[in-house]
Amino acid sequence: MKVGLFIPCYINQLYPQVGVATLELLEKLGVEVDYPMGQTCCGQPLGNSGYEEDSKGACQLFVENFKAYDYIVGPSGSCVYHVKKHFDILEQTDAVKKVRNNTYELCQFIYKVLGRTDIGASFPFKVGIHKSCHGLRGLRLGSCSERMDDPYSTEESLLKEVKSLELKTLNRADECCGFGGTFSVFEEAISVKMGKDRIQDHIDSDVEVITGADHSCLMHLEGLINRNNQPLKVMHIAEILNSTM
Repeated sequence: MKVGLFIPCYINQLYPQVGVATLELLEKLGVEVDYPMGQTCCGQPLGNSGYEEDSKGACQLFVENFKAYDYIVGPSGSCVYHVKKHFDILEQTDAVKKVRNNTYELCQFIYKVLGRTDIGASFPFKVGIHKSCHGLRGLRLGSCSERMDDPYSTEESLLKEVKSLELKTLNRADECCGFGGTFSVFEEAISVKMGKDRIQDHIDSDVEVITGADHSCLMHLEGLINRNNQPLKVMHIAEILNSTM
C-alpha cells in the first residue's frame, strides 16, 4: 500500500515533532509513505466557524492532493473526522468518495488496517489518555460512557503493549477538555474551567504524561498546565508509540 501523510496545519506550524514521529512510526511498520508538498488546510476551521461554503476550495484541494493514495493517514482525530464527515459539501465524485473512505486517524490505521498492537515501543512513565470528542464520538476510536456499548479503546489497546508504560485509569475518562476549536475563543471562561477539570483528574490519578490522538486538545491542556506550573508533561500518542526509551 502507498500512504499519503496528512499533517494538519497546527501540527506543521507548532508541533512538527509529532509529524516526524508519525512518519517514522509508519515507516517502522513497513508502510510506504509519501508527503504531498502541495497539501494545505483541510478546511475544518472555516467549516466550524460557519463558513462551510467558503471552505470548499480547501476541501477540493485536499482531494486533489491525496486522491492517488491507497490510504491517507493523519495524527489528528478532528481533522480526519472533518474529511470523512464534512466533505459531503463537495460533489461526490469517485475521487471525493475514495478520499473520504480511505482517510484514517493514525491509531485507527495502525489498529484496524495494519492489524497491529505491539509495535516495539518502550516508554517508562505513568500515562493518562485524553480521549478527544472528535476521535471518540466521531471516529468511534473507543466506547463512550453515555452509550451502553461494550468498553473498548483503540488508543488503550496500543498503549497497553508499550513496554514499561503504566496506563492510569481516570475518574472521568471521556470528558471533554473544553477546547472545541473556536469554542475556546468565544467561550473562554467555560473552556478554561473544563480544561482545568481534566488536568486535575490526571493529577489525582498520579499521571506523569498526558497523551491523546488530537494535539489540538493537548495544546489546550498544555497551555493551562504551563501557565499554572503544574507537574505534567504532554505528548502526542505518536511520540510515545515511536519511543524506544
